[in-house]
Amino acid sequence: MNKRQFIQAMTSASLSMASGSLFAQPSKEPQKFNLQGTDVNGKKLDLADFLGKTVLVSFFTAGCSLCTRDLKLMREFYVGNSKKNFVLLAVNIDQDLKDFETYNQLVTLAIPKEQRFPTVWRNSPGHKDNFGTITRQPTHFVINAKSQFVFKREGTFQPTDWDNLWESLGS
Repeated sequence: MNKRQFIQAMTSASLSMASGSLFAQPSKEPQKFNLQGTDVNGKKLDLADFLGKTVLVSFFTAGCSLCTRDLKLMREFYVGNSKKNFVLLAVNIDQDLKDFETYNQLVTLAIPKEQRFPTVWRNSPGHKDNFGTITRQPTHFVINAKSQFVFKREGTFQPTDWDNLWESLGS
């Protein structure tokens, strides 16, 4: 080892032993999402119960036309792929419970039971999640079967998002 290599090795070693606050290594642990609440039927819902499945978590409001469009397409994807370890969870972010209840009444009247997916109200007492502040409607998160974050889409799903979602079913 020459002098230059020795200095580099010592500098590297001292940096790695330095205070974590200044020289912290980025975490290699991927973000783990959690979501706990009660669905529209009063059933306890926990994202952890879907380990081994690809999960699409969609945040929406009842009066959002983009949300309605996306949820219609996602419902079709859900029906075609629910037997392929795919789960769609909808999280309503309306401020007023009445808006959420009206939406669910319409779903009950218009959507066949086998096409319905779990839906929760984010403002419900006892609801917990770590998806952060939702600033655009709709906002979607895809989590693969290994509970790894795949991608987030703010706004309407794009054609490549459907491809990425489809591909995540195999991971």
